[in-house]
Amino acid sequence: MPNKLEIKAFFFNAKTDYLPYYKNFNITMEDKATVKDLLMEIQAANENFSFPRQKLIMKINGLVVEAKQSIASLVKKFGTTLQIDPVKAYRSNDGLRMNDKDFMVSYALLAPYASDADLKYYKTLYALHYASETENFDHAYIGDAILILAHKMIEEGSEHTEEILEAITSTHSSLMDCEYENNLFNAQDHTETINALKAMANPEPEPSLCSQLIAKFFKKEQEETEAPTPIVRKRIIIENLREKQVAHYAGLASHDEMHALIAKMGMKEIHFSRAHKLSGLAILDDNKDLALKKAGATLLDAYDSGAEVLVVEDVDVLDMFIENFSSIEKIIGRKIIGLELMPTEDFMAQVSTVAG
Repeated sequence: MPNKLEIKAFFFNAKTDYLPYYKNFNITMEDKATVKDLLMEIQAANENFSFPRQKLIMKINGLVVEAKQSIASLVKKFGTTLQIDPVKAYRSNDGLRMNDKDFMVSYALLAPYASDADLKYYKTLYALHYASETENFDHAYIGDAILILAHKMIEEGSEHTEEILEAITSTHSSLMDCEYENNLFNAQDHTETINALKAMANPEPEPSLCSQLIAKFFKKEQEETEAPTPIVRKRIIIENLREKQVAHYAGLASHDEMHALIAKMGMKEIHFSRAHKLSGLAILDDNKDLALKKAGATLLDAYDSGAEVLVVEDVDVLDMFIENFSSIEKIIGRKIIGLELMPTEDFMAQVSTVAG
């Protein structure tokens, strides 16, 4: 089946261009054609479009895609309007060609403890390395791929476990800065692996027998004398909510129910690119500045997209936003004036009341 594609493609040559730019193409591709086939068609239309023949990966509509991906799968996920970028625009030296020395620089951290098989496996993680979300906020980040290799080496019984953990935690931006997110076209969730590594690198101290007995005694005494106190949150009510432009920050949760409710109420819904990204909660204790940068990126994206109200799915994330709002503004160097925050539960209660 032919697909009529509207393409916006990245151009930049470090030898001749001061800034990158985009050109538009209308190209028809069959379902079974690959992304590499598409790039060759673009190059046939404009010889200045450049891409590597080996280790070919790129971003399409924000996700990291490999050369063998079919056009049919792209159209199924994205539709027929595609934007093609290098996986890291700041590393580009000629279109999709880029300086990728950082990939092996990260491997050097584990090279003294790795086998030829480990190196071979690491090279399969090339796309994963460049899909690392943390690197978008700190270019010095070692990448998710080296963390996945570290976990594999440890699980396979490496005698260098302590050295491996030291290597992936002692650099400027490393394991404890990772809040894993899947930025790959072909989804891979390594959250459990990253959490397992963090537990190995920073294990909870074992309590002494005495402290265990004391804790057990007081817990029993408390259970006998006190009923648990329920957490009561003060409901947030926003004036003229129905007239305001609303965005929903879902994080990793589903957006569908909220989208349907906003549409049913006839309200103006604002879509923003970070609606399904994480915002730093998991790394708040380990790297507060990085966490607040991520939180700020989310709030600013919603704000700059036109949102007047941001409905937040996760109340813990909402609390982080509210409690650190002034610090977030300071770290991103912008004031976010007029953006009101509320939890999903309060939003649903208020619009249901208004509707009734």
